[in-house]
Amino acid sequence: MIKSIFDAALTDQTAYRNLEYLCKNTKGRLPGSPAAAEAVEYTRQELIKAGADTVWLQRVPVPHWERGFEECKAVSSIFGVTDLSISTLGFSVGTTEDGIIAGVIEVKDFDELKKLGKQKIEGKIVFFNRAADNTLVNTFAAYGGAVSQRTQGASEASKFGAAAVIVRSATNALDDFPHTGVTRYADEVTKIPAVAVSTIDAELLSKWLRRDPATRISLISTCMNYPDTWSYNVIGEIKGSLKPNEYITNGGHLDAWDITEGAHDDAGGCVQAIEMIRLYKTLNIKPKRTVRAVMFMNEEMSGTGGRGYASEASAKGEVHYAAIESDRGVMSPRGFGFEADGERLEKLQSLAKWFAPYNIRDFDKGGSGSDISPLRPSGTLLIGYIPDVQRYFYYHHSANDTFDKVNIRELQMGSAASAALVYLIDLLDI
Repeated sequence: MIKSIFDAALTDQTAYRNLEYLCKNTKGRLPGSPAAAEAVEYTRQELIKAGADTVWLQRVPVPHWERGFEECKAVSSIFGVTDLSISTLGFSVGTTEDGIIAGVIEVKDFDELKKLGKQKIEGKIVFFNRAADNTLVNTFAAYGGAVSQRTQGASEASKFGAAAVIVRSATNALDDFPHTGVTRYADEVTKIPAVAVSTIDAELLSKWLRRDPATRISLISTCMNYPDTWSYNVIGEIKGSLKPNEYITNGGHLDAWDITEGAHDDAGGCVQAIEMIRLYKTLNIKPKRTVRAVMFMNEEMSGTGGRGYASEASAKGEVHYAAIESDRGVMSPRGFGFEADGERLEKLQSLAKWFAPYNIRDFDKGGSGSDISPLRPSGTLLIGYIPDVQRYFYYHHSANDTFDKVNIRELQMGSAASAALVYLIDLLDI
């Protein structure tokens, strides 16, 4: 049966065509946007076509933030004037239409910010220029070491009177793509504009500041925060034959940043979940437990899709046996990370033998995913799909995350791997 699942996935292009549609027709699927609404309806229809027994939409509240116009120029008496490639951070407040013109001060971390103090920072634009550590093989660890300046930088700089912040993109790449993401403000601080700058332009700005500390920045960002609105998780399921009131969830998040097609983050994870339904129906697999494919909404901004799913499951008394999330890109599969210990982990690791013919060998204790994490208090086994992640942060949250960056065989190897793992966990009662 495992071989049949892989064979059926590797000889079909349905998932790839679904991915192409989402990338090319619903680009910029920010929660509450028209593109997100189109993606919701498209994936609903594809779950029906895949053969799901039941398909429905689960209403969830989502934020409404729009980017507007953005422009950033560095001005130096030595070097002249140059445009910097920027992307305003989600939830950021905007400038006026005239923008901000101010001096720049470069820091690597929050400790350096504190040492400089209000006297040197007030009225200036703080430039956070901490690069991802490319010596780390685990690119998620490298990202984790750099991303706090994006999520907390504006809030920390505001405490010292900064006018705005520019943050080096949280990526392993040295390229001209700014990588966006959310910034968050502490309750007590004045909200200031926050933008990400491409790593190439971060290097350039740092070079200018070393030679000309009087370099100034002209920044315009007319982004706006609006009242919350509504969107939907998209859910399709195959009813269990023996234990229909126990659920195994497989999913990804449907939303994507407005500047990107969101191929790896995370349309790919969504189409892999839909593909599980199609494979089960094609191969006449009748799971003992109810198997669900879930397209979560609003992972990128505030996580209401995952929390809403878990809240409704709890209210209905649903028993969630296991949940898998694919949100690390859809490169070649390496294995799965399990939030488990002891004997339970050993049993899960014993499944690796079924995947060895496909060179999928990493069955270890590890993290799962933000959308399924709200199921943790109910005792659900949480699982993270682990592909090769060396390229992931070259695409993550940027305009570089496009359909052409996905290989169909890698995508479908992952589709088959997740579908096969769900099959085995259900069959063997692990």
